[in-house]
Amino acid sequence: MKKLRIAYARVAQETNAFSPVHTELADFHRTHWLEADALHRATDRFGYEARGFIRNAELSGFRRAVRQHGAGRVEAIPLFSAWAIPGGPLSRACFDALRDRLVADLRAAGPLDGVMLSLHGAMGAEDTVDPDGDLLRAVREAVGPDVKIAVSLDLHAQITEQTEAYADVISAYRTNPHRDHVSTGFRAGKMLIDALLGRTRPTVAWRTLPMVMGGGLTLDFLQPMRGVFRMMRRFDKLPGVLDSSLFMCHIWNDHPNLGWSVHVVTDGDQALADRLADDLAEAAWGVRHHGLPTPPSASEAIAKVRAATGRRRIGTACVCDVSDVVGAGAPGENPRLIQALLDEASDLLSFAPIRDAEVVEALWDRPIDSLVSTDVGGKLQPELNAPLHVSGRLARKVTLEGFDRVVLLDLGHVQLAVTEGAPLVMKPAFYRALGLNPWKADICVVKSLFPFRLYFLAENRLTIYAKTEGVTDFDLVRRFEMAHPVFPMAELDDWRPVDRIRRHVA
Repeated sequence: MKKLRIAYARVAQETNAFSPVHTELADFHRTHWLEADALHRATDRFGYEARGFIRNAELSGFRRAVRQHGAGRVEAIPLFSAWAIPGGPLSRACFDALRDRLVADLRAAGPLDGVMLSLHGAMGAEDTVDPDGDLLRAVREAVGPDVKIAVSLDLHAQITEQTEAYADVISAYRTNPHRDHVSTGFRAGKMLIDALLGRTRPTVAWRTLPMVMGGGLTLDFLQPMRGVFRMMRRFDKLPGVLDSSLFMCHIWNDHPNLGWSVHVVTDGDQALADRLADDLAEAAWGVRHHGLPTPPSASEAIAKVRAATGRRRIGTACVCDVSDVVGAGAPGENPRLIQALLDEASDLLSFAPIRDAEVVEALWDRPIDSLVSTDVGGKLQPELNAPLHVSGRLARKVTLEGFDRVVLLDLGHVQLAVTEGAPLVMKPAFYRALGLNPWKADICVVKSLFPFRLYFLAENRLTIYAKTEGVTDFDLVRRFEMAHPVFPMAELDDWRPVDRIRRHVA
């Protein structure tokens, strides 16, 4: 029996439209780049798909689906996997190179029956408002109308007409913080394999909501979102339902139709898909008035940590500067929280990162224990971030995967890690690699919105989101020009009129 041939690949980045630092092809190579056989080994049973980030992710899940549901009948053809940490929009040259490479690899792969793609869904690029959709269109044009395409997406993806037009099945994360990468890839892969083998007939319904915020902290295990995610798990048990997804959008994505979306896949039952999509959209619309708590200032955050004496004795406080979240695309050079720690927290031991490649270069050949007096930060976006002058001792120099070269400056009660690359600090391992013990710190500054809650689970006794000023401030979404009125900028009673316009439904 002739085997079905399914090619698989990844092109993924979450983009912040306000970041001044363009994402280039070198950023993908620096973060995560695997080709052909290397990708096949990395996604196999005992592989390591994304070193420095996560052992098994979506493409590992797809390979698991091939083994379990297509054993002996499906051949998985590895193309390449390109993944960059969140940042500014891709340059035109970068996007064109990734798209052209994907198309060329697909054509070189020979006759295909299916394609499995791992995308983020909130990627931005110069000269296009929908780069993920453009990628899918290019794939469809390369493989033709009869080849089925499956896509795994982040739950912060922006669903567009192109996404829906060119993908046969879509599956998104159902956790926030994300911890179901493998099962998402597995679900997408299983739907693709079952469709190719004639076991199912995927039938899709989607809805788009004119809302960009809501759901409180949007954590899947806390109300009000817990009820919405439970609804999707109930859908899974219904006869004829293959999958359902909720997309809560990336609020720093400048798509004109920015907003939440839902997507439901059934086995040949359009009426059921439409009904469940309406129900899920209504449930998501119902949490729109649950806003985010107002984050404290840096000074208020320090006071909260100081007051938590008992908690600090048995762990640390993780303080996230929500204005400078590298995990949401910020450059990571905002000095305001560090300034507050230096000026107002002399009784607290704090670990903090900042990005400054020039300082790293200047100090790299200096001997350990050298006295240092320098300005940090304010190089990439000087109109927003003024440099911060610091004086201390050069305590350590290391090269870390994902961060490039890092120098540790001992500033007394503040241990400052100056990174050459973007400081996506979300794991205690970062500080440990610098010889610092997070258990002994009163404050560990982190640069992700949600994943640090998982990685710091053992050490963290107090989570604080502090606001300074930067490119991941939540209210920046109000600066975008939207094609239609959206909540909360406009008070809307019904999501359906805008949904019908966006989907061109009479």
